[in-house]
Amino acid sequence: MIIYNPKGWFSFVFKIYKADTITKLWPMLVVTGIFAFIIAYVEINYIEIDKMKASSYVTVGQSLVGFVLSLVLVFRTNTAYDRWWEGRKLWGQLTNISRNLSIKLNALLPSHDKENREFFIKYIPLFAQILHRHLTNDTTRYTLDEHENSDDTTEFRYSPSQVAVKLTHKIVQLNKENILTGEQLLFINQELKGFMDVCGGCERIKNTPIPFSYVLFIKKFIALYVFSMPIGYVINLGYWVVPLVMFVFYVLISLELVAEDIEDPFNNGDNDIPTKKIAENIKKSCLDILAKNK
Repeated sequence: MIIYNPKGWFSFVFKIYKADTITKLWPMLVVTGIFAFIIAYVEINYIEIDKMKASSYVTVGQSLVGFVLSLVLVFRTNTAYDRWWEGRKLWGQLTNISRNLSIKLNALLPSHDKENREFFIKYIPLFAQILHRHLTNDTTRYTLDEHENSDDTTEFRYSPSQVAVKLTHKIVQLNKENILTGEQLLFINQELKGFMDVCGGCERIKNTPIPFSYVLFIKKFIALYVFSMPIGYVINLGYWVVPLVMFVFYVLISLELVAEDIEDPFNNGDNDIPTKKIAENIKKSCLDILAKNK
C-alpha cells in the first residue's frame, strides 16, 4: 500500500507513478487514435457527413449514451471500493480481537505462568500472519470456481482455521486444568469466535468476484461507446475528434482498471490493504501486553 500526502498536487499532476494507468494503456491509446483518425478521414473526404442531416441525431444519441455510461461506471467504482473498505474494516476488527484477547488473557493468567503466556504470544498473532498468506494465495480466489483445481493446497487453504483450533484447544485445556473457570471461558468466547468471523468475511471478498455478466457488459459498453464516437462528432470537431476520443477512452478505461485493482484488496498490490504490516503490528501489540508480567 502506498502512503502519500494527499495535498501534494504538484507531484500527482506532473509525475508518473507505477500505479498510473497510462503506463498500461498507452498502446491501446495509440490504436484508438489511429482508428479515430481513419474514421474521420473517411467521413470528411468520402462520405461528406456534414451534408447529412441525420448526423446531428448521432451526436445527440452519443451524449445520452455517455450520460448513462457515466452512471454505470460510478456504480462500478463504488461497488469495488465497498469491497476494499469492507476488507479494511475486517482487518481492523482482527486487530481489536487480538488485542482484546491478549488483554483478557493477561488479566486471567497468573503472572508467573510463562509457558501459557508464551503460547498465546505466539499463536494469537500467528492467526493474522497465516490469514495474510492465505488471502494472498491465488488458490483461495479459486475456492468457489466451478472448474476443478488440480493443485493440492488443502492443507494450506485451511491453515487459519488450524490456528483457531489450537487456540480453542489450549483454552479448553486451561479450563480442565482449573487455570480458567467456565465463566472466564464465556468471558473470552467472543474473541475466539471473532477470529473465524474475520476469516470468513475476508474469504467472501476474495473468492466472490463481481458477477461476470456485469463486468462483461461494462467492458463491451465502453468499447462500443468509444469506437462509435468519431462517427457522431466528426461533423462538429473534424480531426480534433482524434484527441477527444483518446482522452475519453483513457478516462473510461482508467476508471474500470481502478475498479478492477481495488475490488480484490488482498493481492499485494500498491492499492491493496497492507495485511502483512497489520499482522506485524498485531504481533507487537500481543507481545507488549502478554509479556508485561513475565
